[in-house]
Amino acid sequence: MIQVLLACVIAAVIIAVARWQQNQRGSDAPTQPSWQFPAQLDPTDFASSRGQWLVVVFTSSTCSTCDDVAAKAEVLASSAVSVNTVDYLNRADLHRRYEIDAVPTAVIADENGVVKRGFIGPVTATDLWAGLAEVREPGSDGCSSTD
Repeated sequence: MIQVLLACVIAAVIIAVARWQQNQRGSDAPTQPSWQFPAQLDPTDFASSRGQWLVVVFTSSTCSTCDDVAAKAEVLASSAVSVNTVDYLNRADLHRRYEIDAVPTAVIADENGVVKRGFIGPVTATDLWAGLAEVREPGSDGCSSTD
């Protein structure tokens, strides 16, 4: 009988301690916002900012995916589209200025620097090219159909 009573007291103490610890911990931290790309760029910050559209890929030499995204963006270069790759080691000031906290980050901005589209992390060439086509001609998906 004493053993049953002792087991009940121990169980009650364990439950009380667990509830006390739960109350001391408080609630879980609120959900943090996801990474964001800048809403505005200053075109004069970038060496090559000619044309109607500016594509900037923020990279880091320690990022294995960055070279792939930068290479996909380079294909977009034309008289209407300037493409710039901004490596963290070379231009940390621009990464800080635009609050880049994840690489690769690719953005497409108009001639005034207003960012119209952005991608964070790996991106397919199709998505990048379609993103540029969409901002250049809203309503398009970058593909044309023939009847």
